[in-house]
Amino acid sequence: MTQKVLLTSKEVNIILHRLACQLIENHLDFSDTILIGLQPRGVFLAERLKSLLEKEYKTPEIKLGYLDITFFRDDFRRTDKPLEANKTSINFIVENKKVIFIDDVLFTGRSINAALTAVQSFGRPSEIELLVLIDRRFSRNLPIQPDYRGRQVDAINNEKVKVNWEENDGEDLVYLITN
Repeated sequence: MTQKVLLTSKEVNIILHRLACQLIENHLDFSDTILIGLQPRGVFLAERLKSLLEKEYKTPEIKLGYLDITFFRDDFRRTDKPLEANKTSINFIVENKKVIFIDDVLFTGRSINAALTAVQSFGRPSEIELLVLIDRRFSRNLPIQPDYRGRQVDAINNEKVKVNWEENDGEDLVYLITN
């Protein structure tokens, strides 16, 4: 197994600022916009972006929720190991709001497909966008593309992209791991 650093901490920070600026360009005051981090790893990116937008770019407070999609996935019964669900925490209605799904890596698109189904429990958004830190463009099973992407990576199926977050893993780093 080999691992190669795709993004350093400095590069991750630069990308986060660029993504925050792109969100500001498209959503201005965020009065009708909601951020939803997809469990488990998208929440770190969502929290980081929310903090950056509010503290560094002085946007008004932004609504942030966490969505667990475990049992909405079309492949959740295809595993022999027990599933570990995460917690959904959306304390608001998304009816007629602009929702931005936030995840660390876009791989096959199945997680986003599940999120599209799961969010309907909280109302019907007027619009849904997707923000990802890493877009693995050669591995898509569904016609899903991000509206905002940090970096596009040409990873093939035997390669894995691993995102480490300082809050959880002690460092901001993105690796490409080959088995």
